[in-house]
Order: sequence, then structure tokens, then C-alpha cells
Amino acid sequence: MSDNNSYALGVEGFDTSISTGNELGKHVAVEAKDKQPYSIYSNNEKMILIIIVSTAASFSGFASNIYYPSLPTIATELCVSVELVNLTITSYMIFQGLAPTFWGALADVKGRRITFICTFLVFFAACVTLANTRNYGTLVGVRCLQSTGSASSIALGAGVIGDITTRSERGGYMGIFQAGLLVPVAVGPIIGGGLAESLGWRSVFWFLAIYVGVFLIFLAILLPETLRSVAGNGSFRIRGFGRFPLVVYQRRYLRRNPCASIQTEANLPSKKPIDVLGFLKALLNKRVTLVIVFLAIYYTVWQMTITVLSTLLETTYKLSETQVGLTFIANGVGSMVGSLTTGKLLDKEYRVMSARYEGREDEMPIDHVRLRLMWLWSALQISSVLTFGWMLDKRIHMAVPIICTFLTGWAAMAIQSTVSTYMVDLFPDGSASASAAVNLARCLLGAGGTAAAMPILNGIGIGWGFTMLSAIMFAALGLIILQLHLGRKLRLQYQQNRAHVMEG
Repeated sequence: MSDNNSYALGVEGFDTSISTGNELGKHVAVEAKDKQPYSIYSNNEKMILIIIVSTAASFSGFASNIYYPSLPTIATELCVSVELVNLTITSYMIFQGLAPTFWGALADVKGRRITFICTFLVFFAACVTLANTRNYGTLVGVRCLQSTGSASSIALGAGVIGDITTRSERGGYMGIFQAGLLVPVAVGPIIGGGLAESLGWRSVFWFLAIYVGVFLIFLAILLPETLRSVAGNGSFRIRGFGRFPLVVYQRRYLRRNPCASIQTEANLPSKKPIDVLGFLKALLNKRVTLVIVFLAIYYTVWQMTITVLSTLLETTYKLSETQVGLTFIANGVGSMVGSLTTGKLLDKEYRVMSARYEGREDEMPIDHVRLRLMWLWSALQISSVLTFGWMLDKRIHMAVPIICTFLTGWAAMAIQSTVSTYMVDLFPDGSASASAAVNLARCLLGAGGTAAAMPILNGIGIGWGFTMLSAIMFAALGLIILQLHLGRKLRLQYQQNRAHVMEG
């Protein structure tokens, strides 16, 4: 793979440095000929950073999915109903939606790296506390704290991707990011089921505490600061806590490009105050509101399906905790396949449209580029959820509903990857807050959905319950149709407003 940053550069307003020994070097004059690259990282380095933030983002899923096989056991040990234990999933999802609105705003101003470290310290403390809990009230409360520490990692990871990638490559990297964070969907329930059955459900939280403690060390050593108002394209020399390990990547870049110029503070994007309500600006932006609501509905149905899966399989097919955990593999693998394939498709669609518009990004119909295939993923999720419900209702061989979870996971993550890429495209300077807006909508609606899942199925039956959910998803497809219809008008309005602001 070629290094897309390996060219000499030097522009007015930048001072130029050459790495000498262990120093970042001496300032020399270079004629201004080429533009600065969007980021100093090579393709291999970008992949390393994507893997790091994807692993970081996976903790949110691990804390959720590793817990599912233990629900009946926890209910028995704490002397409460399964419905009450399901509320710990609801409370987790509520804070999963709320927490990134604060952490995302902090990360968009103070930096990605320091915010990652703070959130994981909270997560570590919560895991240790959960491993020692003895009553239901503590379980609910500390699960909220655990969610506060882990949930923001997805928005922070999306922010890093926005910092270091261009639009033309962002879809593929976002697909890899989403696929990586979905590993827990596949293996989390297996680990959780095995631990709960052999060592008890508390061992699940000890496992998470040890895992995050070790990972936090690697993150602190390998992840540089990427926020563009702090580090620019990565070449700006940060002082203090954020200097390491960024300085290592800078030296590698200067060895590849000995005539490269280094950004000065005057050339960094302007810093802005922490705006904890910044997510609302994205959430209520006319260009994305319809898309966010669409995603929230489809995500909610997906989470309702996963939440009831362990209970339905255990009662219908008399499976053990370990066996229930194994059934989640299909959903996890489907999710990863959906994320990876969608990322490649998004990049291909962008390249085709970019060639048609000869690289004029401002004129490209980004709504059409990113959302054109949404009807396909919608049809796949609707059909798989409908089939899943009726196969369980009629007690068909469990292989059929398990295959349906594979297809549902594929479709759900294809939709999520598409919307995540679309949001970063529209809000490159506030990508963490924009991702937090998406997260808030889907998690709050998902929390309500998971709380209502079992009452709905107990009330009208499994088959008809999932039929109702499929009908809701079909109706929601109209939001995407409307977005595509209004996209050009809203895009022109945005460009006109931006032009007026710049003129003023």
C-alpha cells in the first residue's frame, strides 16, 4: 500500500523542520510549493490508530453483550424478576446515550486522548464495584456509571477518524472501525456465558476490569492526540501531557519527508469553548434529523431482538447459559460483515460521484452518495426481523431464527455505518459531538424499546409483536425517501448561509 503522505511540502505560514537524532529538528526555509497533507500519518499508521480506537470502542459493546447470558442467573441470585434485571439494560442504554454528550463536547475542545483516558478510569472503577455488588439497587446504579465510562468511546473513535481521514477514504476506515467494535457482539456472550456458568456472574465484571486496565496502558502508549485544533494535521508540536506519543509519529513522518513543513499555532483551526449542548445543534440540524430518527428506530428494533434472544431461546429450546452465549455469534458475525462491506461500498460510491463532479466536493450531493443504498439494508432488516419472530412463535428449529439474527446484524450495522460516515462528513470539526447526537437518539429510544420488549411479546405474542416492529421499520423508510428528496434544497440553503456568514 502506497504512502499517500510521502511528498515534500512547504506552505506560507508554516515553519519547516528536519528531524536530527532524537530532536524534532532545526528550522529551515522551504519554498512554498505543495499543500500540507490532511494528516501526517501513513496508511499503516492510520490502520494502527483505527485498530486502537476500534478496540477502545468495543468496551461499550463488551459491557453490554457479555452481560446478556447472565440475566436469568442474576435475577435468581438477587431474588428479582427477569423483567427487573432487563431494566439494568435499559438504564445502561439511557446513560449510553447521555454520557457522550458531555464527553464528546470535552473531546472536541480538550482532545481525544485525555478524554479516552478519563472515561476508561471511570469504567475500570465501575467494573470493580459491580464485581462486588450484593443488591439490585447497587447493580442498577453502578451499571449507569459503567455506561458513563464506556459509551463515549464510540463517539471519541469517530472523532479520531474524522481527524485523520479524508472523505474519499473515510467510508472504508469507518467500516473497519465499526467492524472492530462489533467483535464483542460475537464473542462477548460466549465469554460471558462461559464465565457465568463456571465462575459465577461476578467473574464477568472482574474480567472486564482486568481487560480495561491492561488496554489503558497500551492506549496511553500508542494513541497520539489527533484533535485538529490541538494537533493540527499531526505535525504541530504539542507541549506538556499530550506531547507523547505524538512526537514519535512526527519523527517518523519527518524521516519519510525530510523537507516537510511543520504547522505553527497560528495555522491551527481556532479553538472553541466546551459546548455541552453542541450535540443538540447536530440533533436538530435539518440536514440530519430525519436520518437520525430513522437510525434510532432501526437500532431500537435490533436491540429489542438481542435483548429478548437469551430469554426466548432458553425458554423455547431449553438452552444453558453457555449455549445461549454461542447463539449470539451469528448476530456478531453478521454485524461485522455488514460494517466491512458497507465501508467499501461507501468509498466506491464516493469515488464514482467524485469523478463525475471532477472533485468539486461542495457540489456533490452527499445525501445521495451516502444514503442511496439505504432501502436495501432496510428491506433486509425488516424481512429478517419478521421471519425471526414467526419462527420463534411457531417453534421452528432454532437454526432458522439464529440465521435471522445474522441477517439482522448485517443490516443494522450497514445502516449504522452509513449514518456514522454521513454525520462525520457533515460535521468534520465537531465529529465527536455529532456522533454523540446519533448515540443519544438511538440509545434513548433503544432504552425504551428494550424495557417494552417482553411486555409487548407477552401481550400480543412473539409473532405479532415482531410483525408490529417490522411495520414500524417499513413506515420509517419514508424518512430516508424524504431526506433524499429534500437533500439538494437543504444543501443549497446551508451553502448560502455559510457564504453570508463568511461575507459578514
